[in-house]
Amino acid sequence: MTRWFGTLLLLLVLIPPAAAQETPQGPTNEKAKKTYKEAEGYLHQHMIDLAVDAFKKADKQDDGHCVDCQRKMLKYGVELGEWKVAEVGAEEMVAQAQGAKNIAIAHYQLGSVYYFEGLQKHKDDFFRPAHEEFTKALASAPNFPDAVFSDGKALAHLHQDDAAKASFATFAKMRPENDPERQRALLFIEQPELARARMAPAFAVNLRDGQRLSLDDLKGKVVLIDFWATWCEPCREALPHIREIARKFQDEPFVVLSVSLDDDEQKWKDFVSKNEMTWRQCRDGGFKGPVAQLFGVNAIPNTFTIDADGILQDQHIGDASIEGKLKKLLKRARELQATPKSTPVPPQPAN
Repeated sequence: MTRWFGTLLLLLVLIPPAAAQETPQGPTNEKAKKTYKEAEGYLHQHMIDLAVDAFKKADKQDDGHCVDCQRKMLKYGVELGEWKVAEVGAEEMVAQAQGAKNIAIAHYQLGSVYYFEGLQKHKDDFFRPAHEEFTKALASAPNFPDAVFSDGKALAHLHQDDAAKASFATFAKMRPENDPERQRALLFIEQPELARARMAPAFAVNLRDGQRLSLDDLKGKVVLIDFWATWCEPCREALPHIREIARKFQDEPFVVLSVSLDDDEQKWKDFVSKNEMTWRQCRDGGFKGPVAQLFGVNAIPNTFTIDADGILQDQHIGDASIEGKLKKLLKRARELQATPKSTPVPPQPAN
């Protein structure tokens, strides 16, 4: 499975900014404090397995009241794929949460653990408890867009498509028109089966010419996203290959989007001009840039192939040959273009 559906994206979903900014709530028990300090020491040494075990022990010594322990169990449980650890951490956060906002966030996090566990394990059994937790989150905070959207996806996996469409319609009303997640919700209303697919993450970027472009604007086209940087020698070596692909398929329903990780804007612009990189270009600013983080990029050159439905198909690290795969995906894109589609009427959410 490609990395975009990996740890970093899950943590961004599971731990919203509102939760991350709360006052630290470490253990109060003296033994628990000592164990908690040991756990932090393991983290500094990058010994994550031992750290998780110590956070679990510290929380138990604190009689399940160490919220910071629970957050670490949630975070690193997800990172390690230790789903039971993540579940326990999230369940205890639910038990400790006070106030409507914190209760909603806690239920949302637990629901997200179940949802992503279901995706990773390919088991639909997890989507029902995910839906139940998202419902509890919305009972505490009805105006919680992330919970509405996530619940729509859980309902889609439960094949409750009408209910899923209603959730996506509600979410769309909560977001501004240019929000890429809103566009994704509208896409799911039109094709709820895509909410069950391994979709590429929704995003929008400003191109080098100033134009705003979102991934879902390119629906119906095959998209090759190329992560690179001017300072990356293998990227420069791969440039002729990318250029040839852009040229070879320029008359097809196909788009190349090169995403630079350069932090120097002028150097990037000069390089693009000098090397006649005439296809779509944008700059993300580094490995911590929003698009790079969404796709879990930690090495370049790195390319992702997305089909005409927006489903993530392949990831290539390095200058791997991808033309054979592109030809197959383009055949499907041409078939979609030749098939007329009626314009769907989005369902209205219940009042």
